[in-house]
Amino acid sequence: MADEPAEKKQKTTVDSITIRRPDDFHHHCRDGKATASVLKHAVPRFTRCLMMPNLQPPVTTVDLALEYKKRILASMPEKTTHNTFQPLMTLYLTDNTSPDEIKKAADLKNEDGITPTIIGCKFYPAGATTNSASGVTDIKKLYPVLEAMQEAGMVLCIHSEVTHADIFEREPVFIEEIMKPLVGDFPKLKITMEHISTKEAVDYVLSAPGNVKASITPQHLLFNRNHLLVGGIRPHLYCLPILKAEVHRQALVAAATSGSPKFFLGTDSAPHATHTKESACGCAGVFSAHCCIEMYAHVFDEQGKLDLLEDFTSSFGADHYGLPRSTETITLERKTWTVPKTYEFGEFTVTPLKAGEEVHWKIVGLE
Repeated sequence: MADEPAEKKQKTTVDSITIRRPDDFHHHCRDGKATASVLKHAVPRFTRCLMMPNLQPPVTTVDLALEYKKRILASMPEKTTHNTFQPLMTLYLTDNTSPDEIKKAADLKNEDGITPTIIGCKFYPAGATTNSASGVTDIKKLYPVLEAMQEAGMVLCIHSEVTHADIFEREPVFIEEIMKPLVGDFPKLKITMEHISTKEAVDYVLSAPGNVKASITPQHLLFNRNHLLVGGIRPHLYCLPILKAEVHRQALVAAATSGSPKFFLGTDSAPHATHTKESACGCAGVFSAHCCIEMYAHVFDEQGKLDLLEDFTSSFGADHYGLPRSTETITLERKTWTVPKTYEFGEFTVTPLKAGEEVHWKIVGLE
């Protein structure tokens, strides 16, 4: 109780905050013409983005990852607030991924000679989310690959859901059936449970060994399933993992703002053209790159925890992935602006998170 007045004072008096430039350890920048549209939002906000490999076809080999990186770099915005942005590449794991491919990936470094070119591998259970049909059908088939990853110090990034359970229960079931045995069998393997969405996942990560950590998205901190479903379906809030009940959102907020190094920023910003979301069978994914840092600031501000924002956005993720923390900074100010109803997305448009709504934090220097 002694800290309560200080929290209230901070919430009413802090009108700007300067933090290390964040990293996003879960980002979809798509491919083709859409990539340039996405990078216009990501590059000014982030030092590094961990690029997801679930393209069509998926990025399953080192050669494909290097080609994808070249396309990303060729799509960079001409004008930006900084020129040190790095795409961090991942491999898409399949039943046929080989340990040799992991060893080949582990040897590659970026131009700085420090940052790994391919920093992690993504485990999609087959059929669990967008473009995951080529994913893993049985985790046991990956054990030789996971052994190679553990030896190389490469991070395993996991979409932590089974496909056979009720959609609201897939994450807790995954923890019991997959995560616990996996962590027991590979005690030194660095693991990221990406975009966790339940209280069960928070509790598990807190109880798990230090090599197991989790990323949290802005949408799972801001919204629950009522926002998605009550009064009509809101397709631009539909994502996987699906939004859960309020008790889970509250657990995620408590975890993110706790100061625990177990949790860090991973937006899972996943744009789809508006017409593919507003359809009879809409795509899963929330586009948040345009306001994600501002939304995290809002969440931390509401909890009176702005002093812990930098660790969540800019420190704990880099530490987990073995990267140096950014030496650049951004400044956010308490300033209201209205999110456009759409943004350019290649030859189409994308409807962003908070479209047409007010956001109460803004990054200084960004239009």
